[in-house]
Amino acid sequence: MALIKLQFKPGIDKEITTLGGKGGWFACNNVRFRSGVAEKIGGWTVDNGVTSSALKPTTGNFWGLAKSLFSWASLAGFNLMGIGTNVKYYIQNGNGGNFYDVTPITTTTSAGAITFSATNGSTTLTVNSSTSLTVTAMTFVTFSGAASLGGNVTATILNAEFQITKVVSNTQFQVVMSVAANSSDTGTGGASTVGAFQLNAGPTQYSVGVGWGAGGWGGSTPGFAATGWGQSTGGYQLRLWSQSNYGENLVMNPRGGALYYWVTSSSPSSFYRAQILSPSNTNYFNGDAGNAQYWKTDSYCPTIANFVLVSDQSRFVIAFGTDNNGNGTQDPMLVSWSDQSDILTWTPQVGNQAGNYRLSQGSSIITAVQARQEILVWSDTSLYSMQYLGPPYVWGFQIMGSNVSIISPNARVVANNNVYWMGVDKFYMYNGTVQTLPSSLRKYVFENINMQQAFQVFAGSNEGFSEVWWYYCSASSNTIDSYVIYNYVDNTWAYGSMARTAWTYSPLRGLPVATGYSNGGTTSGNLIYHESGVDDGTTNPASPINAYIQSSDFDIGDGDKYGFAWRMIPDVSFDGSNVANPSMYMTLMPRQNPGAAYSATIYPTVQSTQTYSNSTPFYGTQQFTQQINVRVRGRQIAAVFGSNTLGTQWQVGIPRMDVRPDGRRA
Repeated sequence: MALIKLQFKPGIDKEITTLGGKGGWFACNNVRFRSGVAEKIGGWTVDNGVTSSALKPTTGNFWGLAKSLFSWASLAGFNLMGIGTNVKYYIQNGNGGNFYDVTPITTTTSAGAITFSATNGSTTLTVNSSTSLTVTAMTFVTFSGAASLGGNVTATILNAEFQITKVVSNTQFQVVMSVAANSSDTGTGGASTVGAFQLNAGPTQYSVGVGWGAGGWGGSTPGFAATGWGQSTGGYQLRLWSQSNYGENLVMNPRGGALYYWVTSSSPSSFYRAQILSPSNTNYFNGDAGNAQYWKTDSYCPTIANFVLVSDQSRFVIAFGTDNNGNGTQDPMLVSWSDQSDILTWTPQVGNQAGNYRLSQGSSIITAVQARQEILVWSDTSLYSMQYLGPPYVWGFQIMGSNVSIISPNARVVANNNVYWMGVDKFYMYNGTVQTLPSSLRKYVFENINMQQAFQVFAGSNEGFSEVWWYYCSASSNTIDSYVIYNYVDNTWAYGSMARTAWTYSPLRGLPVATGYSNGGTTSGNLIYHESGVDDGTTNPASPINAYIQSSDFDIGDGDKYGFAWRMIPDVSFDGSNVANPSMYMTLMPRQNPGAAYSATIYPTVQSTQTYSNSTPFYGTQQFTQQINVRVRGRQIAAVFGSNTLGTQWQVGIPRMDVRPDGRRA
């Protein structure tokens, strides 16, 4: 027989059987398609910045798990990145720069309201408050004005930032000290102690309560006060942030919380905390008492919202799912906006453009995004187009699609001047009209997704490769562990396994930026640059990336006859590798019939003879292993190409296989 070309259609197709997809690819991990050809995805490295706070995580760049990233630049030329985690909000200045803690202070006690008690030999410090507090475990608090307890627990130990480890009641909680108390620590910290409590921490995943006994024993439900076994609890939503730059400053909103505003300064060393937008806020801008302006808004400013953004051209601050005129009762379908170019004015008057509008279709606004000359707004059942009209109506709303779903607030992304998003059972695209996005992985994704953790789903673009990525929790996981890629130029799909928590792409950073878990932990995270190198840089030293792609079955026999493959002529490119003589493996998996088990034989001899280096990349025709002797017998075969070695980058071309007839007997 003549040489068989192993030329497969681009894209992974799991909507049909392995034999039904003959001529295509069936499975993969850490592989993409570019110009119709399968290749290993690029590697990633960790940002080397550290938090500027005195209380630093043991590992990772920041406390908590990030669920949002936002990139913008200040007039002073700072390349800023906003990072919203479940416990804090950070601003990073430039690649590798410090992570500045700008988490809002929501409660400050009066002097003397806080007292301490310590136990001899223990690092646990019990904190008592004479006033009722609404705080959660994992929340951070800073004490000042405290005096020594008399022994090891000095004023220096107490006057610091702590993370609450356990909430005992509304007037008592516990933290962990850096020293163990001794028998002399019998004081209470004096009569001048002040506690400055940061924004309450939120969960990293959705937890479901189903009635009496749903909470943890002894009030230990993570992140919540007084929610223990024996109490009826509802579901707790994970902490999600939305944010948008208002000029060089930043408006931010923890979903279901208030609006906050952060103003940049001429020096990162003087970055101040974000401030609540509220009529009761009398703090000065940036803490500067010489500045005559306050953060104080009018009485119509929303006190609660589910999402916030700033319109690009018209410069309105727009809040979604807000309370009506600041009355404290949330209407999840209400859209409110400030006066144009005035973040403090929300009261509709004849002389301004502030106002609100209630959407009609759906029960809750899920999210919004700035698109071309319009803002797209999703409710749980419909998609709206929000366009600026000018006075007197200011904003107009038009339904672009009914019976349209979106799986989470961060499941949409703008790429290639179109908007792509994941629904609850399929993918969508908007280019002026709502369209279903056909997917050869639809069944694979939606039959293997944890819908209880649907709000963790997020999307991101990778412009350099014309890709949209969606990350989600597989059916067996409560944390993000899977992804699916759509290439909108080649119209191809791929998938794989990877743990990330947020993603953004901006030319300001040059590379796609993601966040992930720090060394597999759950209390801190890392900022990760993708398409950087060819290995997994989240470990030290770097680890190889396990990447492979498997074809659908193809016939080597003729009807009821067997075929015998006896040699393979590979066609693989190793451009981009940074080690000498990179190699990859090839696996041929024959079987008799579609229902039979595969019999795999690995041939790890596909290797480049070209030497590579980081400093001198090689371009042009390469020399490869010219021929591989194999012994494979069957009616059909699936081919696998992959690697799991450091410094290796590869692209599969059109290998050829030499096959001859081999009779009929099994």
